[in-house]
This record gives sequence, C-alpha cells and structure tokens, in this order.
Amino acid sequence: MASSMRNEQWLAFSQEFANIIEKVGSSIVAVRGGGRIGASGIHWRPGLIVTASHTIRRDEELSITLPDQSSAPATLVGRDPSTDVAALKFENAKRLAAIKTSSPTGLKVGHFAAAVGRSQLGDLAASAGIVARLGARWRTWRGGDIDQLLRPDIRLYPGQSGSALVNAQGEVLGMNTAALARMAAITVPTATVDRVLDELLEHGHIRRPYLGVAMQTVAIPEDVGKKLKLESPAGLLVVHVEPDAPGSRAGLMLGDVILRIDGKAVGELSVMQDAIRGLRTGDQAKLAVLRGGELREFAVAAGDRPMRK
Repeated sequence: MASSMRNEQWLAFSQEFANIIEKVGSSIVAVRGGGRIGASGIHWRPGLIVTASHTIRRDEELSITLPDQSSAPATLVGRDPSTDVAALKFENAKRLAAIKTSSPTGLKVGHFAAAVGRSQLGDLAASAGIVARLGARWRTWRGGDIDQLLRPDIRLYPGQSGSALVNAQGEVLGMNTAALARMAAITVPTATVDRVLDELLEHGHIRRPYLGVAMQTVAIPEDVGKKLKLESPAGLLVVHVEPDAPGSRAGLMLGDVILRIDGKAVGELSVMQDAIRGLRTGDQAKLAVLRGGELREFAVAAGDRPMRK
C-alpha cells in the first residue's frame, strides 16, 4: 500500500515536472552562431535572447529556431566572454512566451533542478539533477563577476550551453554554460544576466575600469619604509604606462612605486587589481606613490578598458 502510494506520488511529480519543462520550453530557442557549435537560448525579455557567448563564432550568420520549428534571423546586441553571456535581438517577439525568473534566495544544495534547452534540430531537450553547490560572489577565470556561484549536478549535452536552469516551481534561476568551469556546468544567476544585459543594451559591451599601467611587486628598502612609516614592506613598481591612458594622463611614470590606493596598502598585485575592479568607469582613485625617495599623491580617473578587436 505504502509502496503503491509512493509510486503514485512519484508519477504525479514526474508528470507535473514534465509539464513545467514543456511550459518553460515555449520560451527556449536553438541558436546557430555561424559555426559548428550550436547553443540554446532563453527569451529573457521581449525580443531579446540570452545565450552562451562562446558558441557564437560569426556574428553575421545568427539565427534562432523557435518552438514551432520555424527559423528567424537574429542580431547580436553584445557579448561578455568573461561571464559567457551574449544577447541577441529578433523581430516579432510575440511568437515566444516570456520566462519567469527567480533569484537563488531560498535555494538549497540538494534541491531538484533541470536544464531546459533545444537541440540543433529544434526539439526540446532537458537534463535533470540537483543543486550541487551554492557559493558566494566569485570571479571567473576570464575576469567576470558572478553574483553567486550556482553549480548544478547536471550534464549539459551538446547544444545545451545557453539553456535555462529551472526549479521545481518552473522559475528560471539562470543560464547554464559549460565554458566557465572545467568538466562542469555552471549557472550564471539571473542577477548577473540582468546586470550584463543592461550594460550590453546601453553600451554594446561591458565597461571595465582600468588605469593603463603595468606593475610588478617590488621590495621597499627597509630604511625608506621606516622613514615613511609604510604599512607594507613591498609596493608595486610601474613597468609600463600606456600612452594617453588614465595613468599617463594623471602623471604616472616608469619607475614609480605605488604604495596605496585610496588609503589601502598594495604590497601585492592582487590587492591592486581587486581595488581597480571595485571602481566604476570615471571614479577617481587616489594613489600614494614613491618617486625619487619622496612620497607623492596622484589622482587617477578610472577609464573604460578598450575592447579587443
């Protein structure tokens, strides 16, 4: 009796989740990016598809396959390889249903989840598992900021990068990708996707602050450190200054040793890099610099890192 009841409950849940996947699938497309690698895409906002950046090879040959198996041309709005998020636009958005997104708030390790995508033939494709790991804000190996580490124990089959991670309530928790972690799926959470999408729509790329200065760690002579009452026995030696970059315009020179940024000691390069990442384009940073045995101060306005062509 108990076994029969459990079977009925499992069948009911199975049918309910199949219905959820089918409903979410009405917002999922297959994406062709001009290369051999295909992807899935999510109708994130009216007329806007979110997909995996690494699957797009040629911007001029973009198309999507809709749930009704018809094809439509798409145009690249912009991409952010550091978070593997790309945005495409297409005409006649009424042909696709809108998704319902959710943040990972309340999500727990062990909660059931599924990746919902489309194969390159256009048919619905799903794989299921559990939430394997939830972490804090983290930085990808490409330098992208992810609001929260969300790692599902789900296998992504070919074409499922760019698919949606869906919870048991039918809410989309983010976009799945196989490009941010070796041999594992990572979900870019909705907050990150929304933030990246907003910036791509406004600027066409992700603005990243930079000073245009190359540095390396160098030891500060003990007598100089005592004389200037320095907090750290090391600083950052300026080994290159890009012409007409923020650092150059502020007056930084080869041979300068940067000791502090906004009052914080920078004895290690990683500390300086984290401080720069915390700036926004246009923010002004105050640098304490050792030049010719004297302590000087420079104000540097963070610039927008030029896009690589």
